[in-house]
Amino acid sequence: MTDFHLWAPRAHCMRLRVGQNDDVPMTRGDDGWWSASAAAPDGADYGYLLDDSDDLLPDPRSRRQPYGIQGASRVYDQDRFSWTDHGWTGRDLAGAVIYELHIGTFSRGGTFDDAIALLDHLVELGITHVEVLPINAVNGVWNWGYDSVGWYAVHEPLGGPDAFKRFVDACHARGLAVVLDVVYNHVGPGAEFLSDFAPYLTSGRSTWGELINLAEPPVRRFIIDNALMWLRDYHVDGLRLDAVHALIDPRRPHLLAELSAEVEGLSDEVGRPLPLIAESDLNDPVMIEPRADGGYGMDAQWDDDVHHALHAMLTGERQGYYCDFGSLAVFAKVCRAAFMHDGTYSTFRGRVHGRPIDPERTAGFRFVVCLQNHDQVGNRAAGERLPELTSPGRVRIGAVLLLSLPFTPMLFMGEEWAASTRWPFFTSHPQPELAAATGPGRIEEFAEHGWDVAAMPDPQDPATFADAKLDWTELDDAGHAGMLELYRRLIALRAAEPELSDGDLTAVAVDYDEQRSWLVLHRGTLRVVVNLADQTQRVPLTGTSGVAQTLVATGDATAVDGGLELAREVAAIVRTT
Repeated sequence: MTDFHLWAPRAHCMRLRVGQNDDVPMTRGDDGWWSASAAAPDGADYGYLLDDSDDLLPDPRSRRQPYGIQGASRVYDQDRFSWTDHGWTGRDLAGAVIYELHIGTFSRGGTFDDAIALLDHLVELGITHVEVLPINAVNGVWNWGYDSVGWYAVHEPLGGPDAFKRFVDACHARGLAVVLDVVYNHVGPGAEFLSDFAPYLTSGRSTWGELINLAEPPVRRFIIDNALMWLRDYHVDGLRLDAVHALIDPRRPHLLAELSAEVEGLSDEVGRPLPLIAESDLNDPVMIEPRADGGYGMDAQWDDDVHHALHAMLTGERQGYYCDFGSLAVFAKVCRAAFMHDGTYSTFRGRVHGRPIDPERTAGFRFVVCLQNHDQVGNRAAGERLPELTSPGRVRIGAVLLLSLPFTPMLFMGEEWAASTRWPFFTSHPQPELAAATGPGRIEEFAEHGWDVAAMPDPQDPATFADAKLDWTELDDAGHAGMLELYRRLIALRAAEPELSDGDLTAVAVDYDEQRSWLVLHRGTLRVVVNLADQTQRVPLTGTSGVAQTLVATGDATAVDGGLELAREVAAIVRTT
């Protein structure tokens, strides 16, 4: 017999249906929890019948949804998989290089098993952590993953739960840690049945829909149990928590503090690090401050200000949220302070934003930074990658800077070879009204960013999804292969030279000349020297007696008295004396 439990305080009566068997009445317990037992072996389909309705509803905690998010759930034996990673002890976030990928577009086949065949590429690149975009059950067949509905189920078109376990197991066999992107701040289209059961949602709206009702203890437990499931049952090594600023929590301690405490306990139990990485728009170090000091105890947070500083400096874009970025002075500030807006006025927001970190107490590796990611590429109207927006020389400069900063670098899939494939927003909502509204909704979102909405492909067009898949044949092209070799050299250099991965923010300094468009990033005895100008020029190296060795150069770089002469749009990493 299998025990079933369901939180449904809004129901007057509940029935359980397993396969084609007669319905089993459920018993209501305290706090709106219903329970029943039935013969339901692994692989049996089941669902719930609410009050007098004969419409089968899925289990909110379903481990499998083989018929889609609104179809019957399926019993899944979590312990039947044969793991081979018994000696895996995990990887620390300090010194990490993260690679963000979307399973559906990483390979031509778009499944976990197809992705396994490409993992050796990541090992040869020097990646330590693979960050997988959300894999939960969503409306339709293909999706970014952020429209999650079945939070406990692995999306079947990607391969289902066993295939995800094979992927994690294969990563561990190659020394790769797996970070899973999870979404707890909203539910996607098709989740209306949750409100029929219980108050999962509350009044008020975030960017994406109704707010998650964190005032309800069972909802909080629903989230925490889900996080623990991925880490424990799927052997995932860490979680990236999407848009935590949209978690409006009236209770104390904050949900994130509760979550970090329980994950810390699980980490002690399994004997490996389980980092939590928050995506936060707040620019507030409370995310990574210790719980004992009133913080939330996250291990790291995404740092969009570093991305904005790099992107605006390299492309010249100043629209939307880039309006306060782009100068060398801003880049110099974020290298040491992590945030540009740390109590300063944000023109885009129209208010003072952020709070400063304490660089003497905060290690740089606790900030995850990037040149590109799914948001910054996919939330452009046309989904353009960086190589479409600036010159090849500046793209290479960006790579050098990203992998020389005192933060944790993250690459977006294909970035390492300057992939030409765009990665726009795509969906496959089967409901005609929802499908028709998706495109106009995106256009409305883009209005304040200044994107060319005329270039936006239809998110519902199957070709939009197909065209977003990486073209691995590009690696046969000399230009793409050359970029890949640069990334390999930079990642290897970062691993070999402790000064490049040193997270001591107090030891970082930047010299720059705004008018002449050059900068020098100080990394111990190493200097990262950049010429952004469109002509050759000499860049002074203060505080040194000269260049002892050029470790990497993206173009002509010649040591001269007191400095380095660089060709136009060239970066070099040198060891100084």
